[in-house]
Amino acid sequence: MAKSVQPFTLKRHLRIGDSAVIASSGAIIVPRPLQRQIDQLAQAFLQPQQTIDFSRPKEEPALIPPDSISWRMFKNPVAVFIGGVAAVLLEFAEPRVRDGVWQHSRFRTDPLTRLRRTGLAVMVSVYGPRSQAEAMIAGVVRRHERVTGWTSAGEPYRANDPVLLDWVQATASFGFTEAYHAYVRSLTADERLALFAEGLPSARLYGATGAPASQDELDALFEVMRPKLVASPIIFEFLEIMEHVPILPVPAGSVQRVLLKAAAEILPNWLRERLGLRSQWTLRSTERILVCALALASDRLILRSSPAIQSCRRLGLPETYLYRPW
Repeated sequence: MAKSVQPFTLKRHLRIGDSAVIASSGAIIVPRPLQRQIDQLAQAFLQPQQTIDFSRPKEEPALIPPDSISWRMFKNPVAVFIGGVAAVLLEFAEPRVRDGVWQHSRFRTDPLTRLRRTGLAVMVSVYGPRSQAEAMIAGVVRRHERVTGWTSAGEPYRANDPVLLDWVQATASFGFTEAYHAYVRSLTADERLALFAEGLPSARLYGATGAPASQDELDALFEVMRPKLVASPIIFEFLEIMEHVPILPVPAGSVQRVLLKAAAEILPNWLRERLGLRSQWTLRSTERILVCALALASDRLILRSSPAIQSCRRLGLPETYLYRPW
């Protein structure tokens, strides 16, 4: 469905300074002062909204086990960002989902808070203690029960419509999987199948009881939804907001547009054309090298404050557990 983009190897495209070390586990270990700075930057995105301590309670399992593909994939903040944006672009191509979000959220006026909340929900669904993940999802379902209305074209919608929930779950599966596959590491058919299975427990808790459980089911759903997906100015308003919201520090702010282009590029070609995501939303070769280098580096960099590492500690696993060779 998406264009095949060959992942880059660290050896060819990423230069590591003399003070950094690639551990035998595959993790990148950096000096403590630099580690603290990178950790603080990573925390800045989630911490203001973070009400869940991923390191407690000790030994409480998550909805997804730590030896899963998901635990390895979602530890990568660059791939998660790209995949999340791709998922939203797919969601916003569906008028009922798009207008439901746009009419009932503060995304236009307070995008950073909305992004932090959404990012935290993803992390909790993958890594959080099961009891807290279930409680968080139940709260989301209750809030969504009040989200009803009419699209700009006069079509009724409700956020907890199982058809829409299945589509939202499918867009997330597509976005996160394709982002990792395109810019970090090629995923095998068996690994993709495992990712579908790993996502089903949280999907069912959200009410997406018909969410795709395989690549064939995902492809079939895309064919069903294909005539219903349409262009909208809101899609470009979303991209404009995402380009300028202060996620990264000012010196690195220009990278945000490149990551947005990376998200647009993994969408199916027919949908890119329909949405008007033309050449200005296509990566140049130098930009693709940059995205792959950043994504691969973030896949090997240990961020000790991250939900992934905190959750390893909760389960008594070493910090390098998710950095073992695949």
